[in-house]
Amino acid sequence: MENTTSLQQQLLEAGVHFGHLKKKWNPKMLPYIFAEKKGIHIIDLNKTVEGLQESAAALKAIARSGKKIMFVATKKQAKEIVSECARRVNMPYVTERWLGGMLTNFNTVRKSVKKMQSIEKMLNDGSAESLTKKERLTLARDKEKLEKVLGGIAQISRVPAALFLVDIGHEHIAMAEAKKLGISTFGMVDTNCDPNKVDFAIPANDDATKSISIIVNYLTAAIVEGLQERQADKDSEDDHGDVEESAEAKAARFEQKADGGDDRNKRGGGRGQGGPGGQPKRRVAGPGQGGRKPAGGAR
Repeated sequence: MENTTSLQQQLLEAGVHFGHLKKKWNPKMLPYIFAEKKGIHIIDLNKTVEGLQESAAALKAIARSGKKIMFVATKKQAKEIVSECARRVNMPYVTERWLGGMLTNFNTVRKSVKKMQSIEKMLNDGSAESLTKKERLTLARDKEKLEKVLGGIAQISRVPAALFLVDIGHEHIAMAEAKKLGISTFGMVDTNCDPNKVDFAIPANDDATKSISIIVNYLTAAIVEGLQERQADKDSEDDHGDVEESAEAKAARFEQKADGGDDRNKRGGGRGQGGPGGQPKRRVAGPGQGGRKPAGGAR
């Protein structure tokens, strides 16, 4: 209860509760609105905490499973915050411009990423030195343009498992593509948006820098916990595997010893123990070994 109270206090101080003007509201946000003051809707911070904690738990589970979460925020006041948090947890992000088809036409976007990487390789390994100065400048400009738009998604090879959007109204194209592919969506929802368009809605002020910062950092901390738990699970599996391997090695050595003993018994005739029943074999002496002479006097 104390943690929830302190979180509410932090959200209050960051101005998360300030919504839009009443005339701009979306009626579907009614359950999340606490009151109206001077023509501005006030968001219910109890609902914000509920949505925030629910979203954090879901993102933590996704991160623990090893899947990727894409951060999307092309608003000026959110770019730096989102890119910094995404890099901290090694997740893809888009903060400049959402290219149409970035998810639905992912293979084509990957080709552009590979082009950017090949240009970067040419410029770094010196293979571009054979080109003219104008061609090198053109390559550098192309790389800069591609990196600006695609730099945040250069390291992913498949479509992410979830999208986090700072303003679902502003990022409606990204949200539509995610819905089409069945990707889970998380979003900050202000009083002028429809909360039913996202799977996990966090009612909050999506225009103030402080509000965006506290929400994004809270969710990033949950992702960090998920990644840490995933690493701990891997380490425990490795340790368990080593123990099992040593146990199997011991069992194998025991079996080898047992097999070796059986082989020695077979070669040595069981050291005085004969065939079935453990009866000693009768020694039959051949001719010239002091045995009984065969009938007929043959030697």
